[in-house]
Amino acid sequence: MTRVINYIKTHKIKMAIILMLLIAYVFCLPKQLFKTPTATVITSTENELLGAQIARDGQWRFPYNKVVPEKFKACIIQFEDEYFYSHPGFNPVSIFKALRDNLKSGSIKRGGSTITQQVIRLSRKGQKRTYIEKLKEIILASRLEIRDSKETILAYYSSNAPFGGNVVGLDAASWRYFNRNANQLSWAESATLAVLPNAPSLIYPGKNQKHLLLKRNRLLKKLLNNSIIDSLTYQLAVAETLPLKPYRLPQTAPHLLQKVAKKHHGKRVKTTINANLQKRVNYIVKTHYNQLKQNEIHNAAVLVLNVKTRQVLAYIGNTPTNKNHQKDVDIINKPRSTGSILKPFLYASMLDSGNLLPNSLVADVPTQFGSYNPENYNKTYDGAVPASKALSRSLNVPAVRMLHEFGLDRFFHYLKQLNLKDLKYNANHYGLSLALGGAESNLWDLCKSYAALSSTLNHFSDNSSTYFSNEFCEPTFLASKTINFGKKTNDKTLFDAASIYLTYESLKEVNRPESDESWEFFDDSKHIAWKTGTSFGFRDAWAIGSTKDYVVGVWVGNADGEGRPGLVGVQTAAPILFDVFNLLPNSNWFDKPFDEMQQVFICKQSGYRASQYCINVEEKHIQISGLKTKPCPYHILVHLDKNETYQVNSSCENLDQIKHKSWFVLPPLMAHYYKTKNPFYKPLPKFKNDCLGEHLITIEFIYPNKNNTVFLPKDFNGETNNLILKIAHSKPESTVFWYIDNTFIGSTKTLHELAVKPKQGKHTVTVIDEFGNEAKQTFEITE
Repeated sequence: MTRVINYIKTHKIKMAIILMLLIAYVFCLPKQLFKTPTATVITSTENELLGAQIARDGQWRFPYNKVVPEKFKACIIQFEDEYFYSHPGFNPVSIFKALRDNLKSGSIKRGGSTITQQVIRLSRKGQKRTYIEKLKEIILASRLEIRDSKETILAYYSSNAPFGGNVVGLDAASWRYFNRNANQLSWAESATLAVLPNAPSLIYPGKNQKHLLLKRNRLLKKLLNNSIIDSLTYQLAVAETLPLKPYRLPQTAPHLLQKVAKKHHGKRVKTTINANLQKRVNYIVKTHYNQLKQNEIHNAAVLVLNVKTRQVLAYIGNTPTNKNHQKDVDIINKPRSTGSILKPFLYASMLDSGNLLPNSLVADVPTQFGSYNPENYNKTYDGAVPASKALSRSLNVPAVRMLHEFGLDRFFHYLKQLNLKDLKYNANHYGLSLALGGAESNLWDLCKSYAALSSTLNHFSDNSSTYFSNEFCEPTFLASKTINFGKKTNDKTLFDAASIYLTYESLKEVNRPESDESWEFFDDSKHIAWKTGTSFGFRDAWAIGSTKDYVVGVWVGNADGEGRPGLVGVQTAAPILFDVFNLLPNSNWFDKPFDEMQQVFICKQSGYRASQYCINVEEKHIQISGLKTKPCPYHILVHLDKNETYQVNSSCENLDQIKHKSWFVLPPLMAHYYKTKNPFYKPLPKFKNDCLGEHLITIEFIYPNKNNTVFLPKDFNGETNNLILKIAHSKPESTVFWYIDNTFIGSTKTLHELAVKPKQGKHTVTVIDEFGNEAKQTFEITE
């Protein structure tokens, strides 16, 4: 030890130099060997390639892959470096032979480089092939052998070796030349790729095929001679043909690739996409697109979510249209008019708050709020309709009236908690049209919201009637990400489980497209809660459905916003929805959340809680908050004569002759339309003429609506058409006198309709019945 110390003291300069050289040797190798840009690559959950976006330098260079297939490993070692596993990064014998041959020829004829040296040369691209550079490669190669394993070095080589043209790396080469993953290549295919990096600019598929074939077969012969393959494998391998030209890389999910590339550019990303499902949904979209484009409808999008994991299973951002119709636009996250697709959230909100029971009758009559005049799609009215049917039939007028009754701000508060990113304004900006498409949203957010409702029901049933705090979370398309649903809690996240269940029960009854008309008669039919939507001007068609396990969302339209006749949710989007659901496994229907429900007596006719006057009642489970609703307001006790022909009272009939009977009575305007759809509806009998006392009489205008602006068209003779004035009277047999602007224009009895031809401008129509009851309405005539 003393001698060593003395030697160091004596040779300080020499030792300092040695130390500096050692330090330089230790740090001579960069921590990251390769800094070249790589392609963005996405794979399915089964590791199948879904698509790739070329690297920024124009090369098909996939990200580093640490796994090298055994066949390619054997081929590359036999072809490039037989002593790879025994040398320290360089092979002295090969170097000596190369030096000897090069000196004899007077030029560089042979390299003598090991695979490790080639890795170093690839990482130092652009360097001239000189003896000084070769010495640097040897030093760096030996250092690399110390730092990394042989397998890692092979992976560096296979990920960065050139394979001809703009193809770099084994993974890109296997897809470009053989259209499959590297681990699926045959011996002949692996041997073909192994010989390409030796002269990638001179020999590759499609160029110098004969020379390439000879090199491949020589390598296969060597594999046979070294007992790496048997004779049968060799014979089959040499019989395989070479690829003639590169394949296009798969583009199974091009719009998802765009989305991934924004945050994970140049990386290999394993997604949650089910490759088989993605391909089959692509085919469905393509098939429907070929039909839709006949009507100049060019774009569509489909999203499929797993409810329980909140993973994206299929992501189709657009149809295979052309650039003129914006095929590269990802529709899934683009804001579009919602149509009626938000109606279920209104229904659930009213159930959750206790403002509604599932089948309570709601008014479906001509309605006007200021200048806003909502209409049903079929331009007709039911008078009164159960709320659940109003939802399943997507009736507009009941929805707007329900929203008005519930409160615009209250409903908007519920929607904001759904985290719909495109609701950027306050409630008053949207007004009552909020329930009919006055707002915008996107397919991602809407599917996310429906998945949250379904997941709430699942968790409530599976976890002893408890909720999770983070139900309304973002779905994921990254396989590496697991959704955290938050903590268990006894408090609902937004809607209680019963309100969601009852909403889904209504949505399950939505009439399916014509091709599925008989679905409910088959025992094995899929039970799906689903809803369509159509925006104003036929610009957007929606269909979103959910089972316990899956949510499928569909949008159809034109990316540029052009409307088309027939662009209706049930006709264009719904058929795609059910074609996709037919690919998915059947699901059991949701469990009924009994702990959030109460069994009560319900009036069969009105859907309200049964009052003392309701005769036909049934026991139903309703949401607990529904106990706050009022009893049935439409059943009253009436007093009739013994023949039940007239209403009577003690002033005109003996008490022992009076019958007391429950009667279902709707307000006049509701009754006017209700009886056209319900022939068994019986209006109240008239009062006996000699009965004394005040009788409740009501008059309501059917047309025109309040402050309505009316356009009177002209007929074929150029004559202006009449305006038909119409009212509903609780005693239609009464005589009614009509006035316009205080001028008498006529009287009616029983059928209270009157044709007039007022002049252009504002008018007031007044009606007075024979009992002195009066009603007024203002309107305006335009030309």
